[in-house]
Amino acid sequence: MPTAALPRTALEVRLASVPEGLPEPRHFTLAEASLPIPEPGQVLVRNRHFLVFPGLRTLIGGRIEGLPLPTLAAGDTLFGPAVGEVVAAPGDGTLRAGDLVFHMAGWRDHALLPAGQVTPLDPGLPTPVAHLAQGSAPYGALTRLARVRPGDVVLVSGAAGAVGTLAGQIARLLGAAKVIGSTRSPHKADRLVRELGYDHVLVEGPGQRPLADRLREAAPEGLDVVLDSVGGAQLSAALGAARQGARVALVGALSGQLAPGTGGAGAPAEIDTFHLVIRGVSLAGYAGADHPGVEAEWTGRFGGWLRSGEIRFPYTEIEGMRRATAALPELIAGRHFGAVVVRL
Repeated sequence: MPTAALPRTALEVRLASVPEGLPEPRHFTLAEASLPIPEPGQVLVRNRHFLVFPGLRTLIGGRIEGLPLPTLAAGDTLFGPAVGEVVAAPGDGTLRAGDLVFHMAGWRDHALLPAGQVTPLDPGLPTPVAHLAQGSAPYGALTRLARVRPGDVVLVSGAAGAVGTLAGQIARLLGAAKVIGSTRSPHKADRLVRELGYDHVLVEGPGQRPLADRLREAAPEGLDVVLDSVGGAQLSAALGAARQGARVALVGALSGQLAPGTGGAGAPAEIDTFHLVIRGVSLAGYAGADHPGVEAEWTGRFGGWLRSGEIRFPYTEIEGMRRATAALPELIAGRHFGAVVVRL
């Protein structure tokens, strides 16, 4: 593309102010940023989709130390997984205008990046947006830590989110005989059973009987595998229902990220360690960096499952940058089902 035709500004979502509690649309703003002309070794990308993920809430304000991603202060531009089309790639690199790529500079309509931070899309996935699916962590946790076996009874907490909507399907494809989920919405619980093959989904919220009691009814034989993305009281109840030799994998802490008074982290759970010992229950957190082969393995299997119709990728599209300022608050409020992506 000739230099004169290249965009000179980008529209981006910035953190206007650091909230005291949960973020609201007023804490975000749209702003224009200048786009320098790309130089050799740089790539200019027009974004098509970017992912809205709850971990952004933890990054806002920098209250938590030791995070694998940079924190966000007032005035900073949000970031996250995105897919887009190369507009310009000067020099003799491998990327060319028109190539579809993945990168971490979402929340803007155009991104100027070092070529090393941009990855061509894997042709094994049938659509660009499928590269934003949050399936690698639950797949890795269910194959490396919890090691689902044929006939297992599996519980997935936070089943209606980006991770949970895929995790239940993955567990079934790995041989689980029964898949149980939890969510905050009766409507979502119904969709999880009707559309994604969950056997039972337990609704959490005011007026509900204790989760531990309902778990015993849904899985009287006990749980073999727990994939937990919530923490807190839900994890405590799941551990109480774990049977001999159960494997528990932790992939998130939504009860901390979605709570107003936690700063986006901290999901303490009461654990009866005596129960874990006498039943030989294993409990481990999943970190993708510890399993470097999982991402490619997941992408290969996910692409095959999508093409065969054995798995679905549920996601909600939010249209355009002007609606993006409300996207994270809407996700935290539980307004959407599956992954949440902004389409440009």
